[in-house]
Amino acid sequence: MTTFPDAPRLLKGGIVLLDPDTSVVLRVIALQYNPDTLTRTLQVQGVGGESGDRLEALRLKGPPVETIKLDAEIDATDQLEFPNQNPNAAQLGIQPQLSVLETILYPSSAQLQFTDGLAGVGALEIAPAEAPLTVFVWSKNRIVPVRITEFSITEEAFDTTLNPIRAKVSLGMRVLSVNDLPVSHKGASLFLSYHQQKERMAALSASVTLSVLGLTRLP
Repeated sequence: MTTFPDAPRLLKGGIVLLDPDTSVVLRVIALQYNPDTLTRTLQVQGVGGESGDRLEALRLKGPPVETIKLDAEIDATDQLEFPNQNPNAAQLGIQPQLSVLETILYPSSAQLQFTDGLAGVGALEIAPAEAPLTVFVWSKNRIVPVRITEFSITEEAFDTTLNPIRAKVSLGMRVLSVNDLPVSHKGASLFLSYHQQKERMAALSASVTLSVLGLTRLP
């Protein structure tokens, strides 16, 4: 397939997994196709909220709780046209791509075996395993630490041995803010950078006068 030399390179959205202690990149997961839509919801974190809280009406106790939802498509059709060049797709369909997303939600099998071993020798308190820091990347302007809160897979087509070859993955993510992470945590610094980027973007938006709203002054 030929491409035009001056055609811009299409960037992909994806997920980066970081070691929670060292911030070393453990894995980069790129979406095969960028979704057509991305839904973001911001829930304000105000103080009080009850009628009559006159001293608290304008106070914010922290950044809003932001959630992100998207549907990503995974398809092995192109790879199956050339099975010799794509042996994994020919033998397993898209199971590897699905598994790399699914395992984000699992503690590793080694962690489970280690925990079971501690329980077997009578350890009284076993701390839950800490997962890698999940970072959602949607261009260089949107890099946010997240926790995956919703995950569903709809497998839509299968090969002759029942390997899925086409699927839609629905992801729901909650952005982790400075309210969720220690100040020294890599995720907290990523969130602050994201917050500051929003402020820089807002500063680029032209301000208008009251006349645009049909007013000369406020009452």
